[in-house]
Amino acid sequence: MTKDRLLAFSDGVFAILITILVLEFTVPQFQSGHLLIAMVHQWPILIAYIVSYFYVGTLWLFHHDYFNALESIDRNLNLINLLMLFTITLINYPMALVADTLSRGNLNDIRVAFITYDFVALIISFMFYVLYSYIGKHHELKSKEMQDAAFAKNKYDPIISVSLYILAIISSLFSIPIGAIFLLAGIGFHFVAYLRLSNVLG
Repeated sequence: MTKDRLLAFSDGVFAILITILVLEFTVPQFQSGHLLIAMVHQWPILIAYIVSYFYVGTLWLFHHDYFNALESIDRNLNLINLLMLFTITLINYPMALVADTLSRGNLNDIRVAFITYDFVALIISFMFYVLYSYIGKHHELKSKEMQDAAFAKNKYDPIISVSLYILAIISSLFSIPIGAIFLLAGIGFHFVAYLRLSNVLG
């Protein structure tokens, strides 16, 4: 498989995933004259969607720029990419769980939903670590620009995000708000990592 075909397939997966995320929005049940109240009660879906859209969008930006910087791909890298895309497509499930449990208000269910989201985000970050590690050992796959770039300060970014999600899981066992803060910090760090990568690649 060529790099162009890998990118086309990956872009398609990201596009479908983002489309699926928005399908969580449905017309609420409401009595005539009370549509606004019913819409306001859908705030958990809106918040979960905004966070997940930003998260998936950042992952797509990173994926696009990183793979464009490669000279070529091989079979193992293709498999790593396939597994990484699989983990990213899982994000719709915890997003729906968080939205639904926030609507219901049961703290135990909310805790489970957030921990599920944390775990999915953790394995996504771990797959990016696998990607970094593989490319780091196969310089022949890098373009000249990528080989010349100083990646030393970026190679630990996936480990940092994994650590943030571990903290989010542990914190959620004792305090859901603190766990949510660590989850948002992990997602926000992905964007910071993308900007760092973009600057390194020029």
